[in-house]
Amino acid sequence: MKNFQGLLALTPVVVLLVVYLSGALLAGDFYRVSIAVAFVVAAIYGICLMRGHNLQERIGVFSRGAANPDIMYMIWIFCLAGIFAASAKAMGAVDATVAMTLKIVPSDFLPAGIFIAACFISMAIGTSVGTIVALTPVVTAMAPQVGCDTAWLVAIVVGGAFFGDNLSFISDTTIAATQSQGCKMKEKFKANFTIVLPAALATLCIYLFGNQAGEYTIVEQSVEWFKAVPYLLVIVLALMGVNVLVVLIVGTVIADVIALMGGDFQLLTIFTAAGDGLNSMCELILVTLLAGGVMAIVRELGGFDYIIERLTRKVSSRRGAEVVIVLLTAITNICTANNTIAILTVGPIARDLSTRYSVPARKSASLMDTISCFVQGFLPYGAQLLMAAGLAAISPIDIILHLYYPFLIFVMAILSIILKYPRR
Repeated sequence: MKNFQGLLALTPVVVLLVVYLSGALLAGDFYRVSIAVAFVVAAIYGICLMRGHNLQERIGVFSRGAANPDIMYMIWIFCLAGIFAASAKAMGAVDATVAMTLKIVPSDFLPAGIFIAACFISMAIGTSVGTIVALTPVVTAMAPQVGCDTAWLVAIVVGGAFFGDNLSFISDTTIAATQSQGCKMKEKFKANFTIVLPAALATLCIYLFGNQAGEYTIVEQSVEWFKAVPYLLVIVLALMGVNVLVVLIVGTVIADVIALMGGDFQLLTIFTAAGDGLNSMCELILVTLLAGGVMAIVRELGGFDYIIERLTRKVSSRRGAEVVIVLLTAITNICTANNTIAILTVGPIARDLSTRYSVPARKSASLMDTISCFVQGFLPYGAQLLMAAGLAAISPIDIILHLYYPFLIFVMAILSIILKYPRR
């Protein structure tokens, strides 16, 4: 009976995936199926499952999950990112930045250069979302200029963004992983770096020597350097560690001021561009709220507790403990669509397993962080892919098909378990 209840508690996630994937397959096109619809169906189903509560109490559980402070903070980012992207595009900042990039970076090394830039920026600012916000509009506008697939260039940015999210000392996931496991950040960095470095180098080689490398047609054009200031300022402020919300506000204000001074904008145009940016983020915001509510229902039904109890039942060795840590993190991340929340949820269990089976704290912290980035890279309803897809006006699935780095770090994490690597 207990097993049945535990499995039943997880069925809202199953309903979500079945509705979305089956609808897309029937339509033959992922663009025609809104993931928000799948979340609404899963939410209604989950609310119906919650017995022992009246309807108002059930909706209260959903609403508290949707109004989680982490989700509200992400929505702030989405709103400001949409406004900044639309304002910068309207005043010509994107076109100017693209022209400047094409003038500076040799065409044969453009994909590798974008990947390195994304890795560096995300390492410095500690957030994958901030990196995606800064670079996605640029590479989206760049794609037709260089004759390259938009989804492929956006995937390069997303992959590089996960590199820094996984390793940065100021990343939420790094802080959560090290604090929950009781290890120093530098120890986790060393262990984590040895795991993901081969993956990063392999990804860089793909971008240097892959099929799409060196096939670009560069169109010579003049560069209006001053119009690139908003994007350059956003990147510089992000590298200085300024809060991403402040970065986006400052970037938007500077873009509007430059446009007004240059005669490109009238006062009404500022509000029109801001409105267009907010409208472009509506579905993304809706999906984020629905995801928070659905996962709160799963937690209330006991789905998370059931997964944890089942996976930890037959552990008997260090490798087994590490495998369970990986599975718990992956499953929780799928359910929450948030890598930081997944790490915070699994952290106490992972620490207990590490103590029992002599898993070094730096290794358990590295595994949780690495696997959460891997899973987040393949969730079409995850914040990073939703943000990148929204800014590029493409499907998250199109981006997933070109993501190399998250898959490679998963391979390296599994090898590190098999080989008990890294060793002191």
